[in-house]
Amino acid sequence: MTRLLVFDSGVGGLSVAAAIRDRHPGAEMIYVADDAGFPYGAWEEAALTARVVDVISGLVGRHAPDAVVIACHTASTLVLPPLRERFALPFVGTVPAIKPAAEGTRSGIVGVLATPGTIRRDYTRGLIESFARDVHVRLVGSANLASLAEQRMRGEAVDDAAIRAEIMPAFIEQDGRRTDTIVLACTHYPFLRDAFERLAPWPVAWIDPAPAIARRVGTMIGGRADQAAAGGRALLTSGRAWPAALLSRLAALGLLADAG
Repeated sequence: MTRLLVFDSGVGGLSVAAAIRDRHPGAEMIYVADDAGFPYGAWEEAALTARVVDVISGLVGRHAPDAVVIACHTASTLVLPPLRERFALPFVGTVPAIKPAAEGTRSGIVGVLATPGTIRRDYTRGLIESFARDVHVRLVGSANLASLAEQRMRGEAVDDAAIRAEIMPAFIEQDGRRTDTIVLACTHYPFLRDAFERLAPWPVAWIDPAPAIARRVGTMIGGRADQAAAGGRALLTSGRAWPAALLSRLAALGLLADAG
């Protein structure tokens, strides 16, 4: 049986875990939310890199996964090179889906909703330079959306006005054209997608990275995970208990909620 370690700053990576489970039901999954370090968006690069590499190194030692999925855009733009140097394991990262957005836009105007950390990265700018030179890309670094998604997933009320304020800068009109595609460049954001669609000033295509990540996992593990449904565990780095509002979501993925 294939064992996958799926890591995120919080619970947003469950969107990726769900896509992986749908495509690879036989994989044993260890889902780890680094709630002790959440949110990642405001961390200084060197400190965040050191933290994530240290945490994942410990997890690899304890759980011996066959592959590791970094289900976090902010972390992926920093830690994949040092992790690949340290371990002879497949690592699957999560990067802003700028290429498919540029290929799919008809208006030529694309929004990218991300954390401030992802927006600042040279990696993100490099994707635009490589794949979206002929497209107007509006980068929107939200300091609050990931936290709003966490609140909602934990069963707390989230104000529509707060969500609207975060997404509106991604909607622009220019020379008779307007944004028609928005990249969800944080794995937390798909959990707010219904609110995004309801609050958007006009319809757009929302690009969720999770299905592409699940396909990439498949290229790493081949058919080894295509067996009977398997389970796994969900851990919090803080050692706290999982919020009750998330237990049913974890159970649906076959994950047993554990303290760290």
